Order: sequence, then structure tokens, then C-alpha cells
Amino acid sequence: MHVAHLTLHDFRSYADIDVALEPGVTAFVGSNGQGKTNLVEAVDYLSRLSSHRVATDAPLIRAGADQAIVRAAVVRDGRTAVLEVELNPGRANRARINRSPLSRARDLAGIVRTVVFSPEDLALVKGDPGQRRRFLDDLLVLRTPRYAGVLADYERVLKQRNTLLKTLYAARGSSREAALATLAVWDDHLVATGSELLGARRALTTDLAPYVGKAYEAVARGASRDDARIEYQATVPEPTPEAFRAELERRQGDEIGRGLTLVGPHRDDVLLTLGPGDDQRLPVRGYASHGESWSFALALRLASYDLLRADGDDPILVLDDVFAELDADRRVQLAALVAGAEQVLVTAAVAADVPEQLSGATFHVAAGEVTRG
Repeated sequence: MHVAHLTLHDFRSYADIDVALEPGVTAFVGSNGQGKTNLVEAVDYLSRLSSHRVATDAPLIRAGADQAIVRAAVVRDGRTAVLEVELNPGRANRARINRSPLSRARDLAGIVRTVVFSPEDLALVKGDPGQRRRFLDDLLVLRTPRYAGVLADYERVLKQRNTLLKTLYAARGSSREAALATLAVWDDHLVATGSELLGARRALTTDLAPYVGKAYEAVARGASRDDARIEYQATVPEPTPEAFRAELERRQGDEIGRGLTLVGPHRDDVLLTLGPGDDQRLPVRGYASHGESWSFALALRLASYDLLRADGDDPILVLDDVFAELDADRRVQLAALVAGAEQVLVTAAVAADVPEQLSGATFHVAAGEVTRG
């Protein structure tokens, strides 16, 4: 899979731009703030319908514009499809394939598959649990796009249930009884969608684990594939709807008191550990050195790439300003591991940051202008 043409309209710093791309390595080189990351961010947006840099779509719209358009000609197995998404802050986004509108924008997710390496990846191991949940969910949707709908349904149910819990705290008498009856209905919805998401995340973590160990061995000096482990930590003791419902009942008083849903996938975490044996294993967060943390972050991305390839696809790799964050050895190791991908998109402040193993087409980016080098 590769992007053969990228067109942006009012996306980030670009009013209108068209860039023809090729398989292999393409580097976008330019000083910070010139717009090189905006180009690869657009490709990744088509994959996940979200940005790896910001939480909402509003910052993606060029100042003064009402909407933005990202369009790409994508080649897969010799066939070309034109994918397009129209970003409308405050309103529903729209998506098209070969100019035919889709009923929901989220139906575009997962058609293009990307794996992004960026400086923000350090937050996967050092940040809060939300970063790791998002990592799993993004990969889950890339492997099985229908989970975009499951995630959306779960977020909707969670929001409604939290609103009801806030009203329950102050409710009395018959109004409280009515609210508790309504809560039971939302519990049913939460258990149904949450159990499906919980099961999918657990299965994904199991599938990903051996690839994480293998990737960590490849990027960390002197490591073995048994050193790095990944384990799903759920707020529900057993991965069944019955256990989910029982935990909700057990925590109901706490939830009403706090006005929050305290049980479910939105409260789960992914435990990342390092160590040569179970008795010497420690969490990466809080114990790993800066170098070990970077190696683990790289391993998570490489493992994602390898897992998607094992599924029978070759994702587009995006290396967004990542080489500037790595020492010389890790630069060479990472470059060697990804050089064989069908398409690799690299951003760098200076051409010297791009390892020789990733030589290919070069575009210079300055003041919103993109020129072939």
C-alpha cells in the first residue's frame, strides 16, 4: 500500500497543495514550523480520522477557513482508490471513496493503514493510561475497522451514564427510584459495548506481546526478547459480561458519590514492564531510563507495524521528526528495520538527520511551499 498523490485544501498551514508521491522512502526536509509535519499528519488522518498531534479537529483547519479537505490517491494491490475526508468543526465530517459519499465518516477508518513514529511516542510509556488506551484503540481499528463503531457507541453510553450519575447524587424519593431504574438500562448498554471492547483489547494485547519482545530486542542494546512485556490491566476482574455487571453493582455507591463511571475500558491501563525475569521485572513508567523508555516506545510502534504486516498488509510508515530524538545507534537500527516497507514518509529538520539506509526522494518544505529536491 502507498499514497500516490496527496491533495490538501485549507488543512493546517496549506491553502491548496498537491504532492505526487512514490513507493519507497520520501523525506520532507525543512526547518521547524514550515509545514513538513502537516503533510504526513494528513496521511495519518485518513487512516485513523484523528491526529497524532492534537485531540480535536479544530486546530487542523487553516486560520480563517470553515472546513478542510484531505484527499489521497491510494494504491493497493495494483488498484487505485481516491479517499477524501471533509473536516467540519462543530458539524459531522464527511467522507468519500472515488467521489461516492459514505454514510458515516468513520467508515473510512482503516482503509489506509499507517504506523506513526513521533517524539510524542515517549508519552506511551511515560504518560497517563489514556495514552496507552488510545494506542491500543487506534491499532484495534486499523486491524478491524468495525471497532470504530464500538468505540463510538461506548463513548456515547459512558457520557449518558455519567450525566445520570451526577443527577442521582442529589435525587431523593420517587425521583431517585426512577433514576436508579434508568441507570439499570444504561448499565445494560455499558456492559454490552464495554465487554466487547474489553475482549478485543485483551486479544489485541495478547497478539501484540511477542512482537513487542522481538522489537525491543532489536532496538535496545544487549536486550533479549523476554525483557519487554505488555499486559492488559482491566478494572473488571474477569473478561465476562457477568463480571462486568457484578463490578458495576459493587461500585454503584462510589460511582453515585463521585458522579463518574469507575468501571470499564475507559479506566483500564496497559502495563509495560522490563526485566530479565518475573522476580526482577519493573514498570517502565517510573523506573526505566530515558534510553530504555525510548527503546520501549520504538518497540511498540515496530510491533504494531509487524502485527499489521502479519495480517497481510504493508502499512505506510511515518517517521515524524523522530531521528532528531535518537542517538546514532538507534537511528541506524530503526532505519534498518523499516527500510523494506513499501512506503516510508520521513520528516526532518535537516537532511543529515535522515540515515543513509533511508535514501530516496526528497522534498524541501519552506513557508508552505513544497519542492522536489
